[in-house]
Amino acid sequence: MSGPDDLDRLREGLRAGAPAPDPAARAEALRRAMESFDARQDLGRAARQGRDRRKKAGFRAGVRAMFLRLTSRPALAATASFAVLAVGAWIVTGPPGPVEFPALKPSPDVLGYGEDSSPAVRPAPSAAPSLAAESTVQPAQEGFTAMPGVVAKRSAEPLVQDQRPQFGGGDTFAAFDPNTLKVAADEPVSTFSIDVDTASWSWVRGSLNLGQLPSPASVRLEEMVNYFRYSYPAPEAGEAPFRPDIAVMPTPWNSGTQLVRIGLQGRLPDPVARPPVNLVFLIDTSGSMEGPERLGLLKYAFRQLIGQLGDTDKVAIVAYAGSAGEVLSPTPATDRATILAALDSLRAGGSTAGGAGLELAYKLAERMGGKGSVNRVVLATDGDFNVGLSSTTDLAAYVAEKRKTGVYLSVLGFGRGNLNDAVMQALAQSGNGTAAYIDSAAEARKVLADQVGAALFPIAGDVKVQVEWNPAVVAEYRLLGYETRALRREEFSDDKVDAGDIGAGHQVTALYEVTPVGSPARLTDPLRYEAAPTGGPESEAGWLRLRYKAPGETVSALIEAPIPAGATDPDEDARFAAAIAGFAQLLTGGRYLHDWGWADVVALADEARGDDPFGYRAEAVRLMRLAEGLAGR
Repeated sequence: MSGPDDLDRLREGLRAGAPAPDPAARAEALRRAMESFDARQDLGRAARQGRDRRKKAGFRAGVRAMFLRLTSRPALAATASFAVLAVGAWIVTGPPGPVEFPALKPSPDVLGYGEDSSPAVRPAPSAAPSLAAESTVQPAQEGFTAMPGVVAKRSAEPLVQDQRPQFGGGDTFAAFDPNTLKVAADEPVSTFSIDVDTASWSWVRGSLNLGQLPSPASVRLEEMVNYFRYSYPAPEAGEAPFRPDIAVMPTPWNSGTQLVRIGLQGRLPDPVARPPVNLVFLIDTSGSMEGPERLGLLKYAFRQLIGQLGDTDKVAIVAYAGSAGEVLSPTPATDRATILAALDSLRAGGSTAGGAGLELAYKLAERMGGKGSVNRVVLATDGDFNVGLSSTTDLAAYVAEKRKTGVYLSVLGFGRGNLNDAVMQALAQSGNGTAAYIDSAAEARKVLADQVGAALFPIAGDVKVQVEWNPAVVAEYRLLGYETRALRREEFSDDKVDAGDIGAGHQVTALYEVTPVGSPARLTDPLRYEAAPTGGPESEAGWLRLRYKAPGETVSALIEAPIPAGATDPDEDARFAAAIAGFAQLLTGGRYLHDWGWADVVALADEARGDDPFGYRAEAVRLMRLAEGLAGR
């Protein structure tokens, strides 16, 4: 107690009552409080990646309402009275000591949103990833085998976060720049690796069924086109493992250009002579996999795959969540009861030690492998690898190294809100496998039952496409899609450069939009000193080259074919592929579509549905109509 004078001052203060509220002070206090709140929100946003922005908006509205209530006339008077009592307490006990708050520092490696709702891009680390140990995996769960320490590193690859946070703001996709127009006289050669993934179409479908347009970063045109089956002729006995099919037609969205469709049809699988299959199911059982659309759907999907296996095939199961463990040792596929019991026993819980899971899965697959067998790890996950070997670059390098042992990797994605599509794509491409997104039981059956031959039995590896355009016939060209599969010109003939694989019965479709010489649709002006174009015969718009390796071979073979000049009437398959390509472009802005819009793409797809036994094309038309309504909204 400081003395009688202090108590007297306190009594006088209490008798005086609450001071009259000051409107200017009230406004200033509210402004400072909201500035402080907004600053804290900005700092916390980077660490709260994937949280629902609507929740934050509601919370801020609640805070604002709270401040308005507290600064009303009666509330302010009560607060002032409380302040007088606090002054008295300060007089009695002395001033409080300093209070320290932990600093909030946003991590440069997490994805957030700016105030303009634009997706944040993950900056590249200052140093290249290293495999030097930085952290170890957690101790193994009961009944699991502990794995040695592995590396936790950040990915150097740019990622783009899904721009629809209300339905999964934590989903990330690899960033890429759309292909631009090329002048044939300047850059006559176009080279890329084939792609047989279909994940983008399933993701787009899921977004539209949820009532939202998909994030443009999730739209990969070639994966949408390749989701559908087309009637390409299959190779004859004794021919190469696949046959090219080329068609040229008028471009639906630009009467002055042409679409060149290149189709590849793989040899159909032989159910009698096929080699034995050794599969390791690598299953994410982390806590985020809880739910029927994740682990429940995953179990159904693998049941479909198990039903396609034969007497000579084997299955093993590895689960990972915090640490990795062997759930099922290599077991003959004929012992379905044991395999299904192990699958049904899986439960979700823990973090995601994907790196350790990969190591264990590859060890099992290498142990199971025999001469002439097909050995594959099938990874099923809903998201990122957040424990262990987690850098996308390091993971891809590890999978590429293991590919040399003859073990391939395919990736299945499940769920929304945590999906790391960039990791899925990198691992599947490095592992000579495919990436698919399973959003329904129907999709599970399509990928793992109806198309199991293409998924499991490779017939050609490192398949590369190169087109040389004739500048005497073609003024400009544009490859539709395949941005993440681009190759340099010299890599086409380099057999050390990895490329995509084709499985038994698989198809691949690629589309070019070309502008003939003299067409008013040309977008680039001829140069003043541009030389007169020279090239091959005027009957050829270009020349197609394909390189591939037979399974087990290290030297590639070459297939060549001319691309005819002049368009012909397209068949239903060509028109439907063009409709899907237009659909993908509309979803990403439609820069080259001019005034061709949603009504046009719906009409084209609807009249080109043709034979559609499973209703996939009819579903595409329905989704286009959904997108039209959402875009109009």
